[in-house]
Amino acid sequence: MPLRIKTAFAAALLGACHASFAANNYPIVLVHGFLGFGPEQFKETGFKYWGGFDDIAAHMRSHQGQHRVFVSTVGPISSSWDRSAELYYQIKGGCVDYGINHTARFTHANGQHRPPGQCWAADPADNPQHYPLALYPDWDAAHPIHLLGHSQGGQTVRALIELLEHGSPHGDEGGGELYQGGKIGWVLSATTLSAPHDGTSLHDAIGDFGLALNELAGQITAMANSGAKANQARGLTLEQAGLPRGAGNAGPSHPAGAAPLWTSASYDTAQYEMGPDGAQQFNAWVKTSPHVFYYSIATSATEAGSLCCNNTDRWIAFFQNPQYQYPRWDMAPLSKPYAGEWILPSVGRHGMGAYTQSAPGRVAVDARWFENDGVVNTLSMRAPSGQPARNFDGVSVRGSWNFLQTYHGYDHFDVLGWPRKGAQAYPIYDAVTAIIYAL
Repeated sequence: MPLRIKTAFAAALLGACHASFAANNYPIVLVHGFLGFGPEQFKETGFKYWGGFDDIAAHMRSHQGQHRVFVSTVGPISSSWDRSAELYYQIKGGCVDYGINHTARFTHANGQHRPPGQCWAADPADNPQHYPLALYPDWDAAHPIHLLGHSQGGQTVRALIELLEHGSPHGDEGGGELYQGGKIGWVLSATTLSAPHDGTSLHDAIGDFGLALNELAGQITAMANSGAKANQARGLTLEQAGLPRGAGNAGPSHPAGAAPLWTSASYDTAQYEMGPDGAQQFNAWVKTSPHVFYYSIATSATEAGSLCCNNTDRWIAFFQNPQYQYPRWDMAPLSKPYAGEWILPSVGRHGMGAYTQSAPGRVAVDARWFENDGVVNTLSMRAPSGQPARNFDGVSVRGSWNFLQTYHGYDHFDVLGWPRKGAQAYPIYDAVTAIIYAL
């Protein structure tokens, strides 16, 4: 798939490239999205979240110089608060602390704000428990980092910055260092790819979100295990959904155990805060920091309906209405059934390309939301509503969202390089690093 870069963005990129690796070489931490996983999840096949059967992180480490690029692993369906807590201690070192008031406030079943054993060692010479090593123990204001998050990873990095700078909005959290606030300057830049800043209408359109979760997790596992023997294939297990920890799950666990994640009363979960109503509440406490450079990238893999001859999948939708959006023929099969006028299979349930709602007291979803990448509405990816945002013109503005561009023809997984070859996504990351290394 060809990479289409808007003229203004291309010109700005060329200017940034002249100084791109001179101004700073701070580490980059990659943060996966919903249903994401770390590099240890599919060791048998080598399938990676960042690159599929290729390796985006390895490419970034050696592209135009030597760079430190770390790949994090956080809860696949946890709330962004919980994921940001895991991310903090995974980078800095120490044992995860979800906050005593936060854990009690959302009544996680059997909740422990400091679950035993969920730790990372800051000093390899002092690690009697043989914990995994922290990614960057030197992290502080004098040694800042760049954060780059895909999908819910975008909300996660935003939550982390908010907690670093302002601490917990619930008051004292039992002494956890993340919740003290005052950590200004620890993050130089935050970049989001296909992130649901204002939520995704898929959350409401799909109906039985828990069933869809299981189906999508199964499809990801099948793709990742392509070519592996059945007894070697590792699945994408989900402790947060109540499944026990086992050999198939190498990621961090939330102490929630079997919390009722898929009920309307579960406000501290990804499934809630990724909907438009939950995202509105999330944006009410997670603000754009005046100390950080923010960048965003959007993706779009649908087209307006036509009687014939557009690039949509006619097997999915032979008859089309020009008012609605339909999935392109080359959209990943993982999300194609949800992207168009109807969810397939279903009886009379609108998909993202036609879903609207205007109930009192809720976030209105109208035709502006129809364009999507199969998982997130393109409208939602630019920036959180009501927070500072601008189109990037070659000059990076701190404390504002610098919107880079919309990649048309790219679905939610194309930017990760799967199921297509990961190398096709490399130019996206090259463009981002040229800008952030120039800061």
